[in-house]
Amino acid sequence: MLILTGAVTYDSARRKPVSMPEASFTLIDHVQLAMPAGEEERARAFYGGVLGMSEVAKPAELAKRGGCWFESGGVQLHLGVEADFRPAKKAHPALRCRDYDALTARLRMGGVEVLVDDGIPGVRRCHICDPFGNRIELIAAAQ
Repeated sequence: MLILTGAVTYDSARRKPVSMPEASFTLIDHVQLAMPAGEEERARAFYGGVLGMSEVAKPAELAKRGGCWFESGGVQLHLGVEADFRPAKKAHPALRCRDYDALTARLRMGGVEVLVDDGIPGVRRCHICDPFGNRIELIAAAQ
């Protein structure tokens, strides 16, 4: 069994440190959010229409499971069908926005509740929910 302690990983069976490559991860490939079955059109209306993301075709084998994928710039969000769906109220993706003011204005005009959060000094951010109740954080790009 490997045990992580700080920056060192130990192999508990051998009681020795295990060498880990530095910077093992380079970026997040995508974030997956759950959605109820049969709600792909609502997902498209929100992620494609309201947020302005482009839909990405799912591989044929994965498309059979339902859900849909979206991207904008280097960000990909995958919505996967979950049989016993419950929205993510705490865990969430945080998306940095090129034009935060225009996006939040468009969201408000579309009837999306925009909850401004001043909890981090010097960071302009807010929280919204997708049509399924999943929390999403929006962060203004540094000026």
